[in-house]
Amino acid sequence: MPAPSFDWTAELADQLAYHWDAQLRPRLDGLTDDEYRWEPVPGCWSVRPRSDATTPFTAGAGDLVIDWAYPEPEPAPVTTIAWRLGHLLVGVLGARNAAHFGAEPISYQDAIWPHHASEALDALDAAYATWMTGVRSSTPGSWLPRAVRPRARGATAAWRRSCHIHREVVHHGAEVALLRDLYRAGGHGG
Repeated sequence: MPAPSFDWTAELADQLAYHWDAQLRPRLDGLTDDEYRWEPVPGCWSVRPRSDATTPFTAGAGDLVIDWAYPEPEPAPVTTIAWRLGHLLVGVLGARNAAHFGAEPISYQDAIWPHHASEALDALDAAYATWMTGVRSSTPGSWLPRAVRPRARGATAAWRRSCHIHREVVHHGAEVALLRDLYRAGGHGG
């Protein structure tokens, strides 16, 4: 009797879809501009007006820039929700959507950062939808034809690379959720 086939594409898509639908996206509902920009400690990295930049390097093509430094300081700085969502939009989903699924190329240098929480969430929903459409339309042999991690090779490596993107969404999404909890616990909101 032949072994049952396993739908790796569905598994990969379902892995992130479950987290997105059951945990992450509901936790982002109602995000306010005050939460989006809130800096819980001094020295936070954020998305801010170019004239207010606080780090040696900044990136962005519009009125707003994202704080960063190279090499990243140790320990890494605390970041705002705006910074975390910006990272998801550009460094995690945006760059990978462009590299693997034909989306418009984006980099930290040419990004136009969202001014408002609602704009960031709309952009995140769109980036997630592009990623999921790409993943769902892939076959195990075609997953991410260009390497996300240069040392990884083949379909198994493509699975690992894709899981890395999903891990990044889960990881940074959890940080955003924690920042929202801390904001509320500090008496800032509802």
